[in-house]
Amino acid sequence: MNHEDALRPLERRVLRLVRDGVGEAEIARRFRRRPDTIRRVIALADVPRSSSATRDDVLRPLERRVLRWRDDGARPTEIAPRFKRGAAFIEQVERLAHYKLARS
Repeated sequence: MNHEDALRPLERRVLRLVRDGVGEAEIARRFRRRPDTIRRVIALADVPRSSSATRDDVLRPLERRVLRWRDDGARPTEIAPRFKRGAAFIEQVERLAHYKLARS
């Protein structure tokens, strides 16, 4: 995986425009952002990111949280109000999370 693959789409587009010689003010105008924001995007794009895949990478934050609470003994009926959902939704999220973990 090269450095470009680890970048977010916005970072890739901003860096491509910088390489093409477009100024920060013009990039900011095109993306409807402040020039400070574009400077930050450029600076943070150089910060190394961990590219190692972990078990949690396959799960969304919601799925990780539901599994953690279920492991701690919480019932779906206790978790559901925290997400303004029903217990059936929480059970579905849990099943999908286990399925994802089994496939990874």
